[in-house]
Amino acid sequence: MNLVRQIRKAAVLGSGVMGSGIAAHLANIGIPTYLLDIVPRELSEDEKKLGLSLEDKTVRNRISLSSIQKLLKQKPAPLTSKSKLALIEAGNFEDDLEKLSSVDWIIEVVVENLHVKREIFTKVDQYRKQGSIISSNTSGISIEAMADGRSSDFQKHFLGTHFFNPPRYLKLLEVIPTKSTDPEVLLFMKQFGEDILGKGVVEAKDTPNFIANRIGTYGLLVTVQEMLKGGYSIGEVDSITGPIIGRPKSATFRTLDVVGLDTFAHVAKNVYEQVDGKEKDVFQIPDFVTKMIEKGWLGSKSGQGFFLKKGKEILELDSQTLDYGPRKKLKTASTEMSKQAKGFSNKMKALIYSDDRAGQLLWNILTPMLTYSAQQLGEIADDIVAIDQAMKWGFGWSKGPFETWDAIGIEKSVTKLEQEGVHVPKWVKEMLGNGFTHFYKENERGETLYFHLGEYKQLIENPKAINLEKMKKQKGIIKKNSGATLIDIGDGVALLEFTSQNNAIGLDIIQMINFAIEEVAANYKGLVIGNQGKNFCVGANIALMLMEAQDDNIFELDMVITQFQKAMLKIKYSSKPVVVAPFNMTLGGGAEVCLPASRIQASMETYMGLVEAGVGLIPGGGGAKELYYKTLKSLPKGVGFDLQQVANKVFEMVATAKVSTSGEEASENNFLNFADGISVNSDHLIYDAKQAVLALYEQGYTAPVKTKIPVVGESGYATLLLGAESMRLTGYISEHDMVIAKKLAFVLAGGRVPFGTEVDEQYLLNLEKEAFLSLISMPKSQQRMQHMLLKGKPLRN
Repeated sequence: MNLVRQIRKAAVLGSGVMGSGIAAHLANIGIPTYLLDIVPRELSEDEKKLGLSLEDKTVRNRISLSSIQKLLKQKPAPLTSKSKLALIEAGNFEDDLEKLSSVDWIIEVVVENLHVKREIFTKVDQYRKQGSIISSNTSGISIEAMADGRSSDFQKHFLGTHFFNPPRYLKLLEVIPTKSTDPEVLLFMKQFGEDILGKGVVEAKDTPNFIANRIGTYGLLVTVQEMLKGGYSIGEVDSITGPIIGRPKSATFRTLDVVGLDTFAHVAKNVYEQVDGKEKDVFQIPDFVTKMIEKGWLGSKSGQGFFLKKGKEILELDSQTLDYGPRKKLKTASTEMSKQAKGFSNKMKALIYSDDRAGQLLWNILTPMLTYSAQQLGEIADDIVAIDQAMKWGFGWSKGPFETWDAIGIEKSVTKLEQEGVHVPKWVKEMLGNGFTHFYKENERGETLYFHLGEYKQLIENPKAINLEKMKKQKGIIKKNSGATLIDIGDGVALLEFTSQNNAIGLDIIQMINFAIEEVAANYKGLVIGNQGKNFCVGANIALMLMEAQDDNIFELDMVITQFQKAMLKIKYSSKPVVVAPFNMTLGGGAEVCLPASRIQASMETYMGLVEAGVGLIPGGGGAKELYYKTLKSLPKGVGFDLQQVANKVFEMVATAKVSTSGEEASENNFLNFADGISVNSDHLIYDAKQAVLALYEQGYTAPVKTKIPVVGESGYATLLLGAESMRLTGYISEHDMVIAKKLAFVLAGGRVPFGTEVDEQYLLNLEKEAFLSLISMPKSQQRMQHMLLKGKPLRN
């Protein structure tokens, strides 16, 4: 990072959904931000009732103030914590432009109109300080045209920064320099975007819709047109353009419903008005979509679009009649063959080279997108990597266009395309003619090479983006079993990767935890526990536990819980530092692995909670004990505190199976403390955890000393139950919830001892295990476990 330049304060101009979302993301990472918008010209009815005038500050700032308040209600939440709202200050374009002189970055997010944007930038140029960065979040208006006529210093510090909505969650940030943008400013914004904003940054050229929306909109429109041509239904198309081809579950038409048909039409029109020939024809919105927009059927925001939810049933639109009917799915021989095939390449080949309806549709929608991406190389981006990354980060594709082309086989597909009379871009044919048969390949060191201007070039990746699959090839595997792998990740640090289904914890993972702690104690500086799966860990293997419980194998379950508890204590009292790197779902046993670690380095998107009550249990691996102890340790030393309040807080957290909505909220819930870290960029999580291990080692890390834990005892147990009993009497919790609550309260209270008694960890672990085994033996708890396995959601019985 360029330490000479820093962004300490920002201003966002325009407080609509996108502008307020960007302000929220800046607040999430701790940057104080002004959010400015226009001054209202009329009083609202509420303002009239309050006797306010157009000169009152609350009226003049009404639009931005309203947008700030809406951030608390939006789903998914734009803020990682409600406390972050304090970092956003409302203002307006008439009274507060002088505040721009105090900020380091000004982001324009006003209406998509060149004239309006240029008017705003004329004012910005008057008030900004020399050297501050200015950018536009436009989704397609020319960046060069916006900067025309501005001062030299403005033009040097101006560029496009196109966020994708919602800014907190979508990874892509397209950075678009002008001819006048200072190269140092461009480099800084790319580094800042990746390291501080946590984005996947792609440099795009100043062309209509830049990279992702250009390719993505083309692909969506080709799909709609092919659906009409081939007589497919909307549901049939969505059933084979989602996960089966490496795309999100929202596939094609559900994606359009989420985006909004009006937004989609605007983006398509932006390209349509600036291109010619066959390309122009593709970007023309089909008539039936125009009719939908006229009817106000804009998708999710209007309650209906390509799909309509009636009760529990989801209906699909008939594109010919505009009536809704039952949703259809396309099931053919090739879709079944694809399910059986191993690996993305084999799955895609099974589909795309088939002559059945699914194969024909996919060939007719994917190959135009591939050849179009190749045609646009050089116009929208300098290399194939930028295009692939933009589509993966912006649209959630698992593979970009050129990676997809590699997967189906370039030579075979080009032969078929030319037989059909399709024009294949000249550079692709020359590439094949010169013996280059892949866009990407790996060298013997596991480094990625990509084809560029007649040769393979090494893909230069940020050293913070550690790839565990490549690390295994480069450094080798120390040891592995069916559930976990121990890897050398360099600099004297090992990493334990969970590899079981859903990373669920079973005996295989417990065995590898024990081995890893011993191996690290003897030969390494420390250990990271992390992985790069879909989720960090969704908990213990419920299916195996239920099977044992139904077979009445309590002795077997007792042994497993004992082994799990011992493994957690090994993590806690390891002689070398252990840093756990959780992300996404970190539930039940996953949270229990984190709590005893020397440090937690969580992703900003970490959804952590002890959720065992949802399946009729309480934590069995020391989770309740460790959360209680961590909450106690977070209290200031030398300051009096109420032990009962601590017990109450932890009891409520575990009894209600509360899950954090972010790493920040996990900290507020005491799963993380002041020493733990949060990584904004998920790609840097393993690197950050590794650095935490090395820092602890260099500081002369020693294992914590075993201490006794004060508990609230019998009187505290009665207090804990009072709250639960009132919830039961009001119908908020069921009878079985009350049974679980009693077991949990007994554990947290420390059993039948006087208030304030100090007990050792093993005593509390024994109470946890006893309560866990008692609950898992009960039919109602087993019903909850069964329901979770079958339905994927809790049962309230």
